[in-house]
Amino acid sequence: MKEKAGKHWKIFKSGMRDGVPIALGYFAVSFSLGIQAKQIGVSAFAATMMSLTNLTSAGEAAALTLIAAHASYLEMAVSQLVINIRYMLMSCALSQKIDPKMPFFHRFFVAFGVTDEIFGISIGVPGRLDAFYSYGAMALAIPGWTIGTCLGVVMGNILPELIVNALSIALYGMFVAIFIPPAKEDKHVALAVAVAMIGSLAFTVMPYVKEISAGTRIIVLTVAISLIAAILFPIDLPEDGELQTAEN
Repeated sequence: MKEKAGKHWKIFKSGMRDGVPIALGYFAVSFSLGIQAKQIGVSAFAATMMSLTNLTSAGEAAALTLIAAHASYLEMAVSQLVINIRYMLMSCALSQKIDPKMPFFHRFFVAFGVTDEIFGISIGVPGRLDAFYSYGAMALAIPGWTIGTCLGVVMGNILPELIVNALSIALYGMFVAIFIPPAKEDKHVALAVAVAMIGSLAFTVMPYVKEISAGTRIIVLTVAISLIAAILFPIDLPEDGELQTAEN
């Protein structure tokens, strides 16, 4: 029993070690998210609970935009499904890394902590993925994300408006940092980004179309551009059709 607990603790610490840079990055990004929440009138408690229960920068940023636009619950739900559906694919990939005998409650909590960054370090773990590795990464990443959001709202109520407006731009800088590297490597990604920008502008200024709510705009553009890109520029899978991991 002690030997098993010692093994779990060792794996947990390994996850914490790999989760340190993720937590630091999450803190900086979520601070900007908190600033944005403050600007549209979301309380520190509500923003903190949002980040504690939703570990998604793009999803939360979109949610705040929809809240500011007084979007409907249906628009909110559908937009979150579209924006965050990639996590389902990540979870499917991780399901191939975990022990088939892993209990459901471990699977449940590991799935809750699936983010782009945690998925990145988890999929690279040699051999089987132990739930305690994910718990270790989550033990730092989740507080970093949540505390950063809370402090963003609190500091947004204290700092001068000029500084608050400047800090709010950092969130958009994060999104630029996300799509610039893949856009430089793949012209198809760059094209999709350009089309998305043009489409968003068109939806904002064109007659009649600009009357469409923000939530519907996000849903239509995301689904349409993703579908067209997938049809025109499909990604070839390995011949055996299996996902490649560090174990392979």
